[in-house]
Amino acid sequence: MSNIHIKTAWDHIRRAPFQALSAILALTTTFFVITVLAAGLFASDKVIKYFETRPQIIAFLKDEITSEEVASLQRNLEADSRVGDVNYVSKEEALEIYKKATVDNPLLSELVSPAIFPASIEVQVSDLSYADTLIDEIKENGIVEQVGFTASLGSEDSLTDVVERLRNVTLYLRVGGGVFALMLIGTSFLILMVIIGMRMTTRRSEIEILDLIGATPGFIRKPIIIEAVLYSLMGVFSGWIAGFVLILYTTPNLVSYFGEVPFLPRETLELSKFFVLILASELVVGLLLAISGSILAISRIKTR
Repeated sequence: MSNIHIKTAWDHIRRAPFQALSAILALTTTFFVITVLAAGLFASDKVIKYFETRPQIIAFLKDEITSEEVASLQRNLEADSRVGDVNYVSKEEALEIYKKATVDNPLLSELVSPAIFPASIEVQVSDLSYADTLIDEIKENGIVEQVGFTASLGSEDSLTDVVERLRNVTLYLRVGGGVFALMLIGTSFLILMVIIGMRMTTRRSEIEILDLIGATPGFIRKPIIIEAVLYSLMGVFSGWIAGFVLILYTTPNLVSYFGEVPFLPRETLELSKFFVLILASELVVGLLLAISGSILAISRIKTR
C-alpha cells in the first residue's frame, strides 16, 4: 500500500465530504450500538450467572440429630461437585437471623427462643440444573426434616419454571442481540456499497483514462479499497469511543444499583482489556465490511 494510493483515496474523500460523512455516520452508529450491545450482553450474562449460583437449597434438620451426623452430611455435600458452597445454621444463628428480619418490631423477637427454630444446612448449587436431583437426594437423608429452595415461587414445583425462565432470558438476550447486530452490519454494508458505487460512477471517465494508458487493475482499485477502509476505520473508532464514554459515564449509577452483583469488570485493567477486545473485534468486522463491500462494488468495472 503506497503513499500515492492513500493520498488519492484521501483526496477523493475530501472532494465529496457529504458522501463520506454519510458512510462514516452509518458505520459510527453501527459500531456504537454494537459496543453498547456487547457490553450489555456481557453484563447480563454475568448477572444471570450470578443469580444462577445464588439460590440455595435449605435442608431443615430434625431436633434429635447429633453434631457427628451434621458434620457427616456437611462433608458429603462439600465433596459433591454439584455443590458450590455449604453453610450450617444453628438454632441460635437462626434466631439472630429472625431478629434482624424483625428489627422494626422488637416485640416479635422477645416472644421467641432458639428452641423453636430448626437448625439447617444451606447448600449453594453450582448450576440450577442440578437443584432438582440434589433436593431429592437430600430429602432421603435420615436427619433431614424438610427441604426448601429459596428461588422457588411458593413451592418446589415451580423450581423447573425458575430454571427455564433464567435460561430463556439468557437465550433471548443472545439471539435478539445477535440478530440486531447483524441487521446493523448488513445495513452498513449496503450503505458502504452504495456510496462506493456512487463515487465510482462520478469517476468512471478517470478510471477509463487510467485503463487506456496502461494502469493495472490493482493500481486502479487500490485507492477505492483504501477509501472504504478509511471510512470503516473512522466509523469503528468513533462508534467505539462513543460507546466506551457512555458506558463509563453510566457505570457509577449501575454499580450503586446492582450493589455486589458483578456486571462488568471492576478492575481498571480488566475493564480496559474487555473494551480493547471489543475494539479489536470491531476492527476485524469493519475491515471485512470495507474490503468485501468495495470489492463487490468495483467488480462491475471492466479493466484490462
